[in-house]
Amino acid sequence: MTPNIVSILVNNTVNQTQNNAPLPSPQTNSPSWVLKLTIGLIGMFAFLQVYSIQAVLPVLMVDFSATEVQAGMIVGATIMAIAIMSPFLGMLSDAVGRKPFIVGALLFLAIPTALIAQSPSIGWLGLWRFMQGLSVPGITVVTIAYIGEEFEGRAVTDLMSFYVSGCVLGGFLGRFLLGHLHELIGWRAGYYVMAAMTLVGAMWVGKMLPSSQQFVANPNFRAAIQTLGEHLTNRYVVTACLLGACVLFSLVGCFTFINLHLANTPYELSTGALANIFAVYLIGVVITPLSTNLLRRFGSARTVRVAIFISMIGVLLTLVTPLWGVVVGLAIMSSGVFVTQAATISYIAVNVKKGRSLASGLYYLGYYTGGTLGAWLCGIVYARGQWSLTVWLLVFVQVLALLVASFGMVKTKSRAA
Repeated sequence: MTPNIVSILVNNTVNQTQNNAPLPSPQTNSPSWVLKLTIGLIGMFAFLQVYSIQAVLPVLMVDFSATEVQAGMIVGATIMAIAIMSPFLGMLSDAVGRKPFIVGALLFLAIPTALIAQSPSIGWLGLWRFMQGLSVPGITVVTIAYIGEEFEGRAVTDLMSFYVSGCVLGGFLGRFLLGHLHELIGWRAGYYVMAAMTLVGAMWVGKMLPSSQQFVANPNFRAAIQTLGEHLTNRYVVTACLLGACVLFSLVGCFTFINLHLANTPYELSTGALANIFAVYLIGVVITPLSTNLLRRFGSARTVRVAIFISMIGVLLTLVTPLWGVVVGLAIMSSGVFVTQAATISYIAVNVKKGRSLASGLYYLGYYTGGTLGAWLCGIVYARGQWSLTVWLLVFVQVLALLVASFGMVKTKSRAA
């Protein structure tokens, strides 16, 4: 049986050898639709807030008299916090538990989301955005561990497909909803609505998500630190981290500052119209499953190189004048990014034999660090040369990714389970 990319990663995220006490066997039966829906909602609410602010950036710049660099940094604040916390919240959850951690992180996420609505300045807005990011890994990393512990075989694949779809939907829905909410009630009231939605999500998860049956506390931080040192000199891990950084640099830089470009002449799109542009993000729902077949046939290294090249073409297409051409360019660019990300995660799962969970955490550290840099550096470049210069910075970063993939990745193929 050929494994799903994400299930390879999930099945290796949890070490269950620490305790000899008998535990119920992980579930192998097809999960109920209620559980599938709940797992999908967890993914959706985790990413509902991360990029939502992109849809109203032009408005925020006017309201707070903010510069392009400041606009980029309020996008990057959440991503920076995710980068900082990703390697550590998984280890903390190993000592505390799964479901309480997920529900608590969702409840915490609602607080800074509501406080954004009261921001008196761009600085306070950035602070609340940073606080949002602190909770996100507590949802995402722990949910992956929960699924890997409680289920086996096809059940894992089924649940992870719903989780990944929920993550993609949340990334789109946050931008889409806030853009249209601003036109109806203003962005401040819109954030109150988003906070209320997150609270409802936390209550749903608290009620419907089954409690852990397989969890065994493992506060062994010394072993984790030793593994961390080994990973920092591991070619596979370092290469994946560099690729991840380039991937999110491109995605955040592109989808943040294309808003400012399309809000200006000759397009002059409203926040609602800008929100609609983000529908291209939904292509990830289709692209991620298809990438499994590409990896099986061509291997990670070759797939990544082709995907990066496709993404470069998409970015360059956004330089055309017709709006439909820009949208096509964004769709092509995001397709390449999603395939690159899926292939890179698979690359870690296949080649890293020890401490895969920590290796994945380091990957996400590199991934979100790249996103933070993308928001900051693209803001500086956009202020100096508008969208055209920003595009060339994005292409430069993608060339770096291409070099990393060409010289850093070992040609390997995804193995069968």
